[in-house]
Amino acid sequence: MAGRAVEAGRGARAGLDKRPDQVAAMFDQVARRYDITNAVLSAGMDRGWRKATARELRLAEGQRVLDLAAGTATSSRAFAAAGTEVLACDFSVGMLRAGQARLARRPPVAGSVRLVAGDGLRLPFPDAAFDRVTISFGLRNVADVPACLAELRRVTRPGGRLVVCEFSQPTWGPMRRVYLEYLMRALPAVARAVSSSADSYVYLAESIRAWPAQPDLADLLSAAGWTNVGWRNLTGGIVALHHGDC
Repeated sequence: MAGRAVEAGRGARAGLDKRPDQVAAMFDQVARRYDITNAVLSAGMDRGWRKATARELRLAEGQRVLDLAAGTATSSRAFAAAGTEVLACDFSVGMLRAGQARLARRPPVAGSVRLVAGDGLRLPFPDAAFDRVTISFGLRNVADVPACLAELRRVTRPGGRLVVCEFSQPTWGPMRRVYLEYLMRALPAVARAVSSSADSYVYLAESIRAWPAQPDLADLLSAAGWTNVGWRNLTGGIVALHHGDC
């Protein structure tokens, strides 16, 4: 698997070594129906998770926000509603193009959203450029998680805040078993019905299953220099919001 795309049916999915070019190409492939696929696969819970992330960021009018791995900028639009200036950054040009079309149809009701192509391991921003930084469902797709967390801290102003919204480990044993069964069996099957590239969701299921539990991710945030690190479980731990201060 290392260093190459894994063939799956008619398409290709990135290997769990997470080479940026392969992961970006995979997201380019799913961009067209990405939002509707996520809504179906999460049974509509993705909207609530975005709202919870916005609350955890403690947004205020006039703040500058970096939304890394912003994809189609759906989350960015929600963050801008607080009157903030949001930079939606992603390394998939296909996702950004889909987001640009979406924003043209439905511009934010307040604040602003600007799309920027960039790599989470080498962010194209100066030090201390943002009041808030966040990444939703994207940290598990970077090749070097500690380096990404350190890079996010570099671009955050003193007193700023990081929020990571990511799939995690359900806290109740029976629910965890059912959830893992859904990931590896039902999720790819549902994706075949609604996604523009169902094979890519096999990789996404595998990456969720391989992701560290809540305390382990908290340790990574602390090691990257974030303080007052903690987390809050959503939907029984299927998703967790980790936060840290700069």
